[in-house]
Amino acid sequence: MLLDLAGQHALVCGASEGIGHAAAIELATLGASITLLARRESALRDAAAALPQAQGQTHTYLAVDMADAAALRAAVEARAARQPLHILINNTGGPPGGPAHTASIDAYVDAFHKHLIANQTLLQALLPGMRAARWGRIVNVISTSVYEPIPDLGVSNTIRGAVASWAKTLSRELGSDGITVNNVLPGYTRTRRLEQILIDRSAASGKSQDAVAQAMLASVPVGRFAEAGEIGGVIAFLCSPAAAYVNGQSLAVDGGRMQSI
Repeated sequence: MLLDLAGQHALVCGASEGIGHAAAIELATLGASITLLARRESALRDAAAALPQAQGQTHTYLAVDMADAAALRAAVEARAARQPLHILINNTGGPPGGPAHTASIDAYVDAFHKHLIANQTLLQALLPGMRAARWGRIVNVISTSVYEPIPDLGVSNTIRGAVASWAKTLSRELGSDGITVNNVLPGYTRTRRLEQILIDRSAASGKSQDAVAQAMLASVPVGRFAEAGEIGGVIAFLCSPAAAYVNGQSLAVDGGRMQSI
């Protein structure tokens, strides 16, 4: 199986921790050079230093807010001008929990900017280089909620669905350019996001966090939460030469939790 990404350069968003950092590690292990993107420079510095590095690889980072589209585009275009980027991993922390009907308009607008608008900004910054090379990989880290909405994540369910439709549309528009667009849908994964969900559900139900966690795991056939690296491995595979004919797919990595086929 051809997994080699030597000579490729990946931009990984939300890469200072969690799934983003795990994806960056897996991509670097396959030989890609990595540019990490997140807001906190100190965390990015440490994350970049932890990446595996062989001869010919260079790793760096960009500290920028995904909500600031102008600054985001300027930073990424400048980086691509120095070293062309042909892999884009869109990964951003989810919106706060709560029902859809009580969420403020501002909550929806904020999530729309941090997810769909940021993704579109990055796409337009990198697309000329991908088209010139006639090769590109775009992977969006979203949620199983695109198939089965998750209770008390109303804004997230809505925005994730929009990103999935955006990606499917792009896959049909860009496939002939040698660019694939896919989504990875993590299930319950050990990240800060899961920690916050446990806190929120515990507060809302009056149950302990352990009881909430056990109730969640009861729906997962493999009986445990995912590790971030298990999601990162799937992301890296979709970027590899072996996955060149996988396009326009939303791949759940959820331990079998979803009941749909």
